[in-house]
Amino acid sequence: MIKANQKKLNTLHVVLDALVVILSYACGWLVLYLSNRMYNPEIRLLSPQFYFSVLIVLVPLYLVLYTFFHMYTPKRVQQRRYEFINICKANLAGLFIISMLLLLLKKNPFFRQYSTRMVFYFFGINLVLETIERNLIRQILRSMRGRGYNQKHILLIGYSRTAEGFIDRVRSNPEWGYKVYGILDDFAFVGREYKGVKVVGTITQLDSILALNTLDEIAITLGIGEYAKLECIVASCEKSGVHTKFIPDYNNVIPTRPYMEDLMGLPVINIRHVPLNETANKVMKRAVDIAGSVVGIILFSPIMLLAALLIKLTSPGPLIYCQERVGLHNRTFKMYKFRSMEVQPPSAEKSRWTTPGDSRVTPVGRVIRKTSIDEMPQFFNVLMGDMSLVGPRPERPFFVEKFKEEIPRYMIKHQVRPGMTGWAQVNGYRGDTSIAKRIEHDLYYIENWTMGLDFRILFLTFFRGFINKNAY
Repeated sequence: MIKANQKKLNTLHVVLDALVVILSYACGWLVLYLSNRMYNPEIRLLSPQFYFSVLIVLVPLYLVLYTFFHMYTPKRVQQRRYEFINICKANLAGLFIISMLLLLLKKNPFFRQYSTRMVFYFFGINLVLETIERNLIRQILRSMRGRGYNQKHILLIGYSRTAEGFIDRVRSNPEWGYKVYGILDDFAFVGREYKGVKVVGTITQLDSILALNTLDEIAITLGIGEYAKLECIVASCEKSGVHTKFIPDYNNVIPTRPYMEDLMGLPVINIRHVPLNETANKVMKRAVDIAGSVVGIILFSPIMLLAALLIKLTSPGPLIYCQERVGLHNRTFKMYKFRSMEVQPPSAEKSRWTTPGDSRVTPVGRVIRKTSIDEMPQFFNVLMGDMSLVGPRPERPFFVEKFKEEIPRYMIKHQVRPGMTGWAQVNGYRGDTSIAKRIEHDLYYIENWTMGLDFRILFLTFFRGFINKNAY
């Protein structure tokens, strides 16, 4: 059975991890010894026996940390990048703990002479070797499962879109090692087949199939109209001791990574997880916005002064154009831009986009629109709190009313502050491009926000965002 195999694999993982920690530490000591001989031969190091005696504490510590950071989770359900993140977390935690222990033990004459460089050498080498080890194991397992070894036998309960989606993914990823035994369903006729997987019976036969003890997992894939059966099915699966998972049939109502809350024992699923709803994240992003907008105003002030001068000399009218846009929580605000068109009545531009060769655009306006210089006054919007440096681009009220009826989930973008640049913009969706694709990228940004993603977008803006081929 797969459970026994998983226990053996976990044991092998622990042994290999222990060996990698020892090897990394030995390599760290070797680097320390060689660098000391090369650059500081007059400084005498502690004996190797003292350094290596630290492994008595170091190896168990790291194995506990690897367990705490879920590094023994089956690789079928853990993506490569999340495993790497856990490796980094565990090693950073280890670096912190070792540093604190050395600080506490500095009164001991031996530990006072313990080289802090050794700690950092070990940290860097162990991070690399642990990542290599994990990826090698992953590749070996994928190769074995692709050839039919180490298979996990699974039964689906309920024929639905979810069941078909699960089968599609299993067939396209044989390295996962899933073998679908069949489907139980009360409405689909026995023998009905989907991509080689057949309906083998009704849900009433579940107990008799579980009694055979040939399954590793049950996946409940009921259609949303059959959830009344869920409690009874779960009770039967729990009674048999077979691991059970529930794959909801919500037809994309709930995102792939929903945010769960525990309300005094009552599980609550938030339809959409918005990291920027958390106070710490809000404060951090706002601090970066204030600092970034001040730097932007100072850095680009010569360009803005030149643009203002050229606009004033070539076209009568105000320098700054204020346009009503919809922002955070559907509230409207005045967004600033350098005026790039001839002055016109508000009714003439309220519901009209700029088109190629638009006669309203001035010669200077055409240049500043193409280079995004017209957007630079929005640094003041950011400073005042109406906008952020990074976020979904705001739209005019007329188009918001139009798109919210035509584009699914369009209004979700207003759960965060609009930005001067965004994930959609650095991926090419600016100006006259697909609104649906733009919203898709905006939703990705909203659900997956991190400070690192913001900095990445700002970095990409310098290479992809300033010159806008869709600006007319």
